[in-house]
Amino acid sequence: MNGISGVATPAHDTSWRHFARHYFEMVAAMLLGMVVLGPVWRLALSLLGPSDARNYAELVALVMATNMTIGMSVWMRHRGHGWASIGEMAVAMYLPFVVLFGPYWAGLISGGTMLFAGHIIMLPCMFIVMLRRRDEYSRDHRRHTTRHDRSAERLAA
Repeated sequence: MNGISGVATPAHDTSWRHFARHYFEMVAAMLLGMVVLGPVWRLALSLLGPSDARNYAELVALVMATNMTIGMSVWMRHRGHGWASIGEMAVAMYLPFVVLFGPYWAGLISGGTMLFAGHIIMLPCMFIVMLRRRDEYSRDHRRHTTRHDRSAERLAA
């Protein structure tokens, strides 16, 4: 913001646009991870024989979180994010479910509620993690460099 007029500067507008783009791209990658990897898990469970594993809400939650985390991690790495950022975002994906296991086990919420609430709580958790590294998520994707990229650049110099 401009201190005199209170009008947002173009650089500020751009950084928030990049921030929002990062967020929505990660959500899309998570959804793609669920769509692509969901059938793989179903096939794997069916190969194990008759099983009621899909009736365990905790297992379903962890499988879905894993599918979303894989999709999001692949996309983040493709976009040049480092492993620390990817790891923090992965925690944001699992944490809501793990926290909700307690109320589920205590019979305070149903499995469906736990699954629904976990997905909803995941979104602000991701946002909070992004705010922690706002500078990284506010940059244009083309300007990301990972530690690996920087090491390679130093070796080439």
